[in-house]
Amino acid sequence: MATRGRDSYIVIGGSGFLGRHIVEALLARGDVVSVFDIVQRYHDVPFYVGDISEEDQVASALEKSSATVIIHTASPVAGIQDPALYWKVNVDGTKAVIAAAQKKGVRKLVYTSSAGVVFNGADIIDVDERIPFPEKAMDAYNESKAKAEEAVLAANGQNGLLTVALRPAGIFGPGDRQVMAGLCQVYERNQLHFQIGDNNNLFDWTYVGNVAHAHLLAADKLGETLAGTFDINKVKEDITTLVLPPIVKTTGQLRILSSVSRPLGPYLYRPENADELEGNWRDPNYKPAAERELRRNKFDQFAEANILHDDSNLSVAGQAFFITNGEPMYFWDFLRAVWHRLDEANGHTRKEKSKIVFSKPIGMILASAAEWWGWLSGKEPAFTKFKVTFSCASRWYNIEKARRLLGYEPVVGMDEGVDRMVNWYLANQTNQAKA
Repeated sequence: MATRGRDSYIVIGGSGFLGRHIVEALLARGDVVSVFDIVQRYHDVPFYVGDISEEDQVASALEKSSATVIIHTASPVAGIQDPALYWKVNVDGTKAVIAAAQKKGVRKLVYTSSAGVVFNGADIIDVDERIPFPEKAMDAYNESKAKAEEAVLAANGQNGLLTVALRPAGIFGPGDRQVMAGLCQVYERNQLHFQIGDNNNLFDWTYVGNVAHAHLLAADKLGETLAGTFDINKVKEDITTLVLPPIVKTTGQLRILSSVSRPLGPYLYRPENADELEGNWRDPNYKPAAERELRRNKFDQFAEANILHDDSNLSVAGQAFFITNGEPMYFWDFLRAVWHRLDEANGHTRKEKSKIVFSKPIGMILASAAEWWGWLSGKEPAFTKFKVTFSCASRWYNIEKARRLLGYEPVVGMDEGVDRMVNWYLANQTNQAKA
């Protein structure tokens, strides 16, 4: 990338789950990186402590670190019962970061938004970045994330600052203390047999290393824009001619039958080219003479008629991008994959129970009762209407824009990602027990 060698990165929220993975990815490729956060958990890079909502504290860290690129991942975790904290960190804090960046002449800002900013409880099926924010957000977390994203993208091009927002969906992996903790709690209580909904809802999850990879790509593409090497005409040509390969990290390459490559089924007369047909099918390196034709309709965001008159969405600066593994899974299948890995680690000693499936309406009634009891007892309910809605909704996103413009491709597949997360958790649990 044109400007990468001269850049100095500061990761805001670099002590957190995603932030730490981004720091490690930057270090792995030899970049200069520092961290701004409220707590220091690692000691391998320069660290600046401060309150993100205080512009002067952010500006001081930018000046001391000589940062030219900000990667802003800081946010309270989803699910806490304090909307004011979300607003302070995600909205006021992000505006403070923007103001400090402009004051100190920082050229690039990559913001970690969330795929949940477009979710209001209804199904999300193969949507792209054109989908608007809902009139009513699902919760304070997603509402504050949407407001912060708006501020970041509105700041693009102002006072020399280029910005981009990434919307990862369902981040998981080593270091996660939210998704994994909840799944392990259910596992330890042996409550795996309960299911809400029919499990026909596809759901996007994203391995944390893939999300970190996308952040580095976004920063590099902003660098191309600054250097004047981002070729929008080349992007247009690729969009109209190049067929993206399938994402096969978990499934492996699928063979597609064709008229020139297929096994022979029942026949009365053996085809004259039977040996060629079967030979092509058996050959793992066989490729057809002509690539699959790229076809789009008028509703496609990259249809030629659409980009001919408006190519504003072909830049990286000022844009939002969905980031996922590109491998949506049925919601409960992901959870059971984690539990299965835990079973393997424990020698399959857990006693199996018959599955109990509640419909979504029944689940909402039970969750309402749990919330009512929580209100009476003063305890936070573990089972909520939000969780029922979340577990029963389809939520998967189209990531063609990120693949085309950022060059993003998932590096780690779902199967390997789950293994890495569970192995990290088990190793961490063992180390804690020894301590």
